[in-house]
Amino acid sequence: MIERERRFLVESLPDPLPEPSEIEQAYLSTGPASVRVRHVDDGHVLTIKTGSGRNRNEIERDLSPEEFAVIWDAARELRISKRRHRIELSDGHTAELDLYGGPLSGRRLVEVEFDSDQAADDFEPPAWFGREVTTDNHYTNSSLARYGWPAED
Repeated sequence: MIERERRFLVESLPDPLPEPSEIEQAYLSTGPASVRVRHVDDGHVLTIKTGSGRNRNEIERDLSPEEFAVIWDAARELRISKRRHRIELSDGHTAELDLYGGPLSGRRLVEVEFDSDQAADDFEPPAWFGREVTTDNHYTNSSLARYGWPAED
């Protein structure tokens, strides 16, 4: 499946924020294929992503708690925690605002997924979005897990 996504730094937080999902994720690989496991609220997911930039290939599968635990235990070094707020935008899209915890505490990104390239091209970000970082691989979650927040921000 192709994931079409644009990512932005966050200029300011919208108010009020909806209730977040709590996310813990760990990476087995951050190379050409990014392989992660994610615990979101009560669910567990394995995700494999390839490519970079706006359009990437993504495969996701649900995991049992036992399967998740085995992979989580193996991926001890590259972990991220965050709270994700899903915010409905006036154009019908949904912004996923990530507020990071742990070593990335205080950092925030927002992403929007699209059904088509045209929709991604036509998207006008709201005023609270900051600089676009879609094509800057320093801001992928796998890079943040491996290297931390880029020094220039």
